[in-house]
This record gives sequence, C-alpha cells and structure tokens, in this order.
Amino acid sequence: MADWTTGTCEVNGIDVHYLRTGGDKPSVVLLHGLMLNGACWTPLARILEKDYDVIMPDARGHGNSGAPDHGYCYDNLAADVMSLMEALGLTTPVVLGHSMGGMTAAMVASQNPKRLRGLILADPTFLTPERQLEVLESDVVDRHRRILNGSKEDLLTDMKNRHCHRSSEINELFVQARFETSIRAFEILTPPNPDYMQLINTLDIPTLLVVGDVGSVVTLEMAAELDGLNQLLEVVQVKEAGHGIPYDQPEQFSAVVQTFLHSLSTCIHNKFQKTEI
Repeated sequence: MADWTTGTCEVNGIDVHYLRTGGDKPSVVLLHGLMLNGACWTPLARILEKDYDVIMPDARGHGNSGAPDHGYCYDNLAADVMSLMEALGLTTPVVLGHSMGGMTAAMVASQNPKRLRGLILADPTFLTPERQLEVLESDVVDRHRRILNGSKEDLLTDMKNRHCHRSSEINELFVQARFETSIRAFEILTPPNPDYMQLINTLDIPTLLVVGDVGSVVTLEMAAELDGLNQLLEVVQVKEAGHGIPYDQPEQFSAVVQTFLHSLSTCIHNKFQKTEI
C-alpha cells in the first residue's frame, strides 16, 4: 500500500476523491456501497494490484469526495464514475460494484458498454418497488444520525460484536467510512431505483453477478431469472455470505473475481454454471 496514490478530480460538478494502486496494467474500478468508501476495498485491492491498476473512488457524499446539497441519484453516481474514468484516461476498465456501487456499475455499463471491458456486480441493490419503499421508511437514516452523534470506539465495539468473523481491518475501515458518510447520501434510497430487469437485459459486455446465500438482496431465484435475460451474464453463488459478500467471504470472493478477470484477459469467456463456492 506504500506505493498507492490518492487524488481528487473535479468531475460532474463535484470533487471525487480516489485511491489508486497504479502501474501500467489493465484497470479495474471498484465501487463501494452506501455508508462505505473506496478504502474499504483495500484487502481486495492488495490481491489485485500485482496484475491490475485498481482505482477506488469515494462516491459523492462519502469519504473525502464532495457532498453537495442534492444530486444523489443513480444517474448522477454513474455520471460521476464515467467522468472520473475519462479524467484519469482509463481505457476499457472492468468495473466492479457492491450494493449501491453495483447498481451504479450496472448503470455505467448499460449507458456506456463500449467504454468497459467487463462488469462485476456483487449483490447489487436490485430492489423491487415494494422493497425500496420499505427501506426508505425504515429507521436507517435515524440510526446513522445516532451513530454520528456517538463515538468511533462505541461503533467499533458494536461492529466487532456483530461481525466477529470479519477482520479487524475491515471493521476499522467500516467505522471510519461510516463517520465520513453524509446524511445527504441517504437520498439515494428515494424511489424509484432504475429498472434492474431492463438494465440486465440491455447489457452488452461480459457480466458476472455474485450473490450470497444468507439474506442477499439478489436471491438465487432472482439471479436465475436475470440469468435467463442475457447470455453474457454469469451467476456465481458464494456460500455462507450475506449482503456483504466481499467482506463476509473475502477469500472466496477474490477468487471468483480473479477467475472472471482472467477469463477476460485471456479472451476465454465460457458460460458459468451457477457455482457454489
């Protein structure tokens, strides 16, 4: 991590901060979920940096990126990513997104397929309208306010108790990211989300959808339905993982990601069966 760089680009009307491993290698852009930031990808980036230039931006309202008073919708998040890619001169990167970042990545790929080499979606926020409303009406925003009024030490203790299977580093990165998340960022929860069925149907690049088996947003049934919409979509299930797949099972997730990236770099892209890891 000593050779990694940080930077800020003014794109789409805001400052977008990013962390980058660097090097003259194929680029991979990692997009985080709500309440996280680019640094939360550090463990995966360490694994990928030998073969890839990994770019980890902070979404608007997160980390060290700008937090404007408005503009928290997926169209803008996707535009932020595309503008950053252009500013950094990235040539056909692979984009990987988790949760909110997964929906953002799907939007980027749907709108700009010729600009990407591939797409990886880790349990993206593919929510039905009914589920979107449930999330919006939940106490998620009030809980975030209470956390911001508390201490990092208390939150870290809670994180370690609730996620004792996760590494100390991940829990510490999550706590730091949580305290760097603006209340405004939660406006992304306002319905309607983009139509994920339409997004998958229109994707024109190799795409990997990674789902868990314990409380994932995208169930196996949903994944099977999406799989039938697009022959370029591959589905992999990671066992003993919930919505936080990259953090619940980091070794299995990184192995799945590396296999897919290798298939792109070697121009071998066979249709996966739904695989249990």
